[in-house]
Amino acid sequence: MIFSTATFLVFLAIVLAIVAVARSEQQRRIAVFVASLVFYGWWDWRFCFFLVAASTIDYRLALEIQRAPDLRGKRRWLALSLVSNLGLLAVFKYAAWLVRNVNQLSGLDLAVPDIPLPLGISFFTFQAMSYTIDVYRGAFNPTRRWFDFSFSMSFFPHLISGPIVRASHFMPQLAAEHPLTRDNLRAGGELFAKGFLKKTLLADQLAVCADTVFADPAFFSSGTCWLAIAAYTGQIYYDFSGYTDMAIGLARMFGFEFPQNFDHPYLSRSITEFWRRWHISLSSWLRDYLYISLGGNRRGHLRTYANLMITMLLGGLWHGASWTFVVWGGLHGLGLAAHRVVSERWPSPGRIRRAIGLPATLLFVMIGWVFFRAPTFHVAGVMLHKLAFVDAPGCSWPHVQSLLVLAAGVGAHLWVWRGRALGFDFRRPASIALLVAALLIDLLYTPSVHSPFIYFQF
Repeated sequence: MIFSTATFLVFLAIVLAIVAVARSEQQRRIAVFVASLVFYGWWDWRFCFFLVAASTIDYRLALEIQRAPDLRGKRRWLALSLVSNLGLLAVFKYAAWLVRNVNQLSGLDLAVPDIPLPLGISFFTFQAMSYTIDVYRGAFNPTRRWFDFSFSMSFFPHLISGPIVRASHFMPQLAAEHPLTRDNLRAGGELFAKGFLKKTLLADQLAVCADTVFADPAFFSSGTCWLAIAAYTGQIYYDFSGYTDMAIGLARMFGFEFPQNFDHPYLSRSITEFWRRWHISLSSWLRDYLYISLGGNRRGHLRTYANLMITMLLGGLWHGASWTFVVWGGLHGLGLAAHRVVSERWPSPGRIRRAIGLPATLLFVMIGWVFFRAPTFHVAGVMLHKLAFVDAPGCSWPHVQSLLVLAAGVGAHLWVWRGRALGFDFRRPASIALLVAALLIDLLYTPSVHSPFIYFQF
């Protein structure tokens, strides 16, 4: 089920109705837990067993980490947790890719395994690792209740595409009761509606231009390719931040709070600032559990730059089993290291740096999206040639609706940047009328079949 479909809306209405008539908090949580398994098993029922088994393993290992009498024992149990989670990623997400690379390098013809990829595996394995690592560090006491941990892992709003909600943020909320309330339903509904329109009115419309051009960029002119990469820049933001808004809104309906995941990243004035604003739950995870574990900035300048590169290379690989994602991550690693060098040498940004910071950062991010979106290096190379006007000839395809959507998106960001509020308030008739008008536009002008969220593949 995709959040932006009628099927999911019917599913959500049924779950809310069941929770509303439940007589106790335990009944409400059992209803949501079962609903989460139904939601996850909608694609493939076998994934439910995988999810429950993975949750059970980390639940037990966290308890063993706490019970271990010495540091050596704690490290042994933590290592088992990391091997378990990373092993699941290696088998399900990277096995086929690794075999293909071995075949290409060695000339062998090993059989490429055809293993179905459990949805959201990258998200919930990172969430599970943060749990056991926090327990090992003494930052969080593990729960004694298997159901509580499994509930936090399987809670359907964040199960498929995040945000990565750490146990230290979510588990304390289980100490309180969460009956359905009018305020939570209203606030959550407003966020869900905002994300729904981001996805259907903006992201899916921009995808028409981006998908068409990236399918064969050699056919199109340089100007059209620039339009396509601008469209994809908007698409991936509205797609993923739209999902996040819907996920946070859904959690709020049930009385739970999720952390912020986006903070207008395209208004950043440096690549470092961009990663403080983009996919915050992932960037903070990489910082706290990978970059700092590697030594962070505590072992000299060269080691700091190397740690940044390693973190971003692995962050790129986390997004997908493809060398294009690794290059994308490496490009951002170089950008972060370069910005750190400049900031250390000239701590106070001058007039020129302040003036070009925003457009230069946005251009850098847009070029990086070429590798993120392109299915192969060949397509990425053709696209870059077009963007550089090296291979300019081609067909112009002025997708007027994409231009209008981009203009609307930029206008909305500038409106927010200047301190004005954007959003719905279901207590005001004007907001309800605006929502109805937006939904009518959505039905009339957006694609009849909404595409899956981009981050579903991760």
